[in-house]
Amino acid sequence: MNYGLLFTLLVGLFIFLGALIVWGTKNNERISNFSISLAFGVMISLILLELIPEQVEIFEVHIKKVFIFLLIVCCAMVGMGILKLLDRFIPDHEPHGTTKKAKEENLVHIGIISSIAVIIHNIIEGMALYSTTQISVSMGAMLCLGIGLHNIPMGMIITSAFSKKKENKKKTILWLLLISLSTFVGGLFLLIFNQTSYDVLGVLLGITTGMLLYICFFELLPLIKESKYKKDSGIAMLLGILILFISTLF
Repeated sequence: MNYGLLFTLLVGLFIFLGALIVWGTKNNERISNFSISLAFGVMISLILLELIPEQVEIFEVHIKKVFIFLLIVCCAMVGMGILKLLDRFIPDHEPHGTTKKAKEENLVHIGIISSIAVIIHNIIEGMALYSTTQISVSMGAMLCLGIGLHNIPMGMIITSAFSKKKENKKKTILWLLLISLSTFVGGLFLLIFNQTSYDVLGVLLGITTGMLLYICFFELLPLIKESKYKKDSGIAMLLGILILFISTLF
């Protein structure tokens, strides 16, 4: 079984989970905050306990130890730069019109532009997830969990933007489907053009580290700080760390 492709497919389903939360629950904010905090705990632990040690192990075969840290930092900076560039295409969620109709139209526009940016983002993320799973299935599973938890709030945001108009439900489902499959497309791309050496996988792992750092500190952490559910955030982060720690024991 190709676990890399399986994980890239599974992680997209979390987008629909976010949509179901919007359609079926009332306290979306609290659920979103718990998911964000849990994702933060999983991702930070994954970086420290799995990704960085794995990169050191890969690079020390052909590279002097004095240069390994520099290479890891450079790869991480590339990963952070990629997401920073993509974020420039995601507009601020601020309505420019004053009427109800204008605000609804603006939310739909935001939903479309954001979805396009997220699709591009997810393709790259799918490549990172696939390459990580090629190195370690357990590490890929934890990365799948971390990315998936991060995708729940994104599914909620996209659904909320489109669902301000009832007639946009079909459009919402279509965009959610495209977004959910985009991670799989990234994994499929690497499968088709899978001529990468072990060192190249190490570089991709470093880029993945940078992407996760960016998501944690520039996307998730600001939301956690602003949340009024501080106790929930603390419990979720500790739970995320515990999940990752337990996974390293097997």
